[in-house]
Amino acid sequence: MPVQRRHFIQSLGSTICGTAALGAFAPLEARAQQALEQVKIMYGFPAGSAGDSVARRVAEKLGGTAYSRNAGYVENRPGAGGRIAVETLKHSAADGSVLALAPVSAFSVYPHIYPRLGYKAEDAAPVSMGAIMLHGLAVGPAVPAEVRTLRDFLAWARANPEKASYGTPGSGSMPHLLGALLGLRAGVPLNHVPYRGTVPSITDLVGGQVAAAVNPSGDYLQYLKAGRVRVLALSGRKRSPYLPDVPTFAELGYPDVTAEEWFGFYAPARVPSAVLAHANAAITAALKDRSVIDSLALVGLVARGSTPQEMAADQKAEFERWGPLVRQIGFTAES
Repeated sequence: MPVQRRHFIQSLGSTICGTAALGAFAPLEARAQQALEQVKIMYGFPAGSAGDSVARRVAEKLGGTAYSRNAGYVENRPGAGGRIAVETLKHSAADGSVLALAPVSAFSVYPHIYPRLGYKAEDAAPVSMGAIMLHGLAVGPAVPAEVRTLRDFLAWARANPEKASYGTPGSGSMPHLLGALLGLRAGVPLNHVPYRGTVPSITDLVGGQVAAAVNPSGDYLQYLKAGRVRVLALSGRKRSPYLPDVPTFAELGYPDVTAEEWFGFYAPARVPSAVLAHANAAITAALKDRSVIDSLALVGLVARGSTPQEMAADQKAEFERWGPLVRQIGFTAES
């Protein structure tokens, strides 16, 4: 087993255990019983994207809990596929006043791609999952109107390689890898165009500057209703309840072009265990609130809380699954 891989897997468990050990110190435990004044949630993508809704809806519900006296607030730190927010979290105060909302790919995929990440698994303590999302391939006005299916698009891309581009929230992101994996499995070269988040990617898709895009499916909903994009396939294991007429890649013959990615809340690794417990309780309660559930449904997300242990276990499983796929795709930070 490569040293980096072994170190990553071992560090997942040590992150939680190490944080719990910190709670054994009485002074830290005593302070942990007092609610914080306010909590900041950093989100590594632009405002207005589907994941941004998770951070904001949860932040609104944190006030008046054992975790925080006041509602939280969100600070957007876009760029590098969400890595900037996670790197910043590493250096944040270890008192629970700063969290980061990050896609699981920041810990399950990026270690396979970036040999010199600005953070390690043990730098971030899992708090709770936040929401599940599916990614979708959509085409816009740069693709002829008669292209209505994934098969149509791949045929068009094969015949027009100079135009066959797809935008994503960033290089090395899950949408990027899904598009690359689709091209690999279909034998069709697809030109990747990275953006700083989903919003600019879809803006150029709708404007015809890029032929296609792979993004969280919820970010397409308003444009789909207006007839400005066509969503051809989704990355789920089964169809989305929000887009029941759109087939999955697996249905269409690409079974490993599958990802049910989640956003998760992370704290700095040295946060006392009692604070983590309060944070988990407040976040999971918010995710059970009907107004939060309904708000996330509007952007195609399924609210999903978890224990820190469940979150870490799923993160590890995703890390192990994507290692071989990344190697097949052949993408690295130097690509």
